[in-house]
This record gives sequence, structure tokens and C-alpha cells, in this order.
Amino acid sequence: MDLTEDDVLEILNLIEKSSFDFLQLQMGDLKLVVSKGGYMGSAPVAAFSDPQPAAGPAVASEPAPKAREAEVKTQAEQPQPKAKAVVRDGTVPINAPMVGTFYITPEPGAPPFVEVGGNIDEDTTVGLIEVMKVFNAIKSGVRGVVEEICVQSGQFVEYGQTVMLVKPRGKG
Repeated sequence: MDLTEDDVLEILNLIEKSSFDFLQLQMGDLKLVVSKGGYMGSAPVAAFSDPQPAAGPAVASEPAPKAREAEVKTQAEQPQPKAKAVVRDGTVPINAPMVGTFYITPEPGAPPFVEVGGNIDEDTTVGLIEVMKVFNAIKSGVRGVVEEICVQSGQFVEYGQTVMLVKPRGKG
């Protein structure tokens, strides 16, 4: 069975409206993987290997021929673009868990989630990434002091791109 670009877009729309975070569909030699909300964690963003334009950042389609399969694996294993920010000694990067538009405030005109010099804990929301009109909170994952905000609010970010640098501090 062949999926058209419209079929993939319809599947993405259904997943976006559902309470599901992840879908993996395999029919014969066709495999489709869809996730939202950073569900895949540290897994690389999959590539849509069909010659048609990509329908979204978290969609994968792998036809059976071994040459195409090897090409998809090669694309997925290539390092993702990182931010131009240099990680200084003693700092820990907070990286974008997905591709999308980064926002430092919960809404226009509101104060930012964090500022340079501000203290954060592991569960502190440091920003939002908008993907397909869905806003996903970015948690810091580290306790410390914000040393640098590496991207502007409203800027498009890549998976794995450094959005902030934090100087870690111990518990307490």
C-alpha cells in the first residue's frame, strides 16, 4: 500500500488532535513513525525518505529496497545542526528536544520564563517550542543559574540545537 502526502498529512492531523503521543504503523514494506511532544526523547529526528516533500519532522517512511534503507540510516545518523553557541567549561547546554519555533515567554507581552542570571531547577520551564500549532514546554533538566540564552524568542530551532547554557549547582 502506498501512502500519499495527503494521507500522511491526515495521519499527522489525527495524531495532533488525539491524546496519543506516538504512532508506529507498519504494513508490508512501509513503516510510518509519528511522535509529538518530544516523545522520542534523544532519538534523532527521522527523515521522510520518499521523493515527495517531507510532511513533518517526525515522520519516517522506509521502503523495502536495501539501498533506500541504507540511505535513510545514513541520513538519520548524520549529526544534526547545533547552535553556534560555544559550550563553555562549567556550563551545561539545554537543547531543543524537537524542531519548531522557540518562545521565551508564555504569551506575547508576558515576562520571560527565565532570564540570564536566574536560578532554575530540573523541572523549571525555560521556554516553549511550537510545532504544528501545538506548544510544547521545555524543561531545564538541570539545577543551576542561566548563563546565556542562545536563541531569540520567535526563532526557528533544530532538534538538538542549544537554546540555553546553564552553570550547574548542587542540590539544596
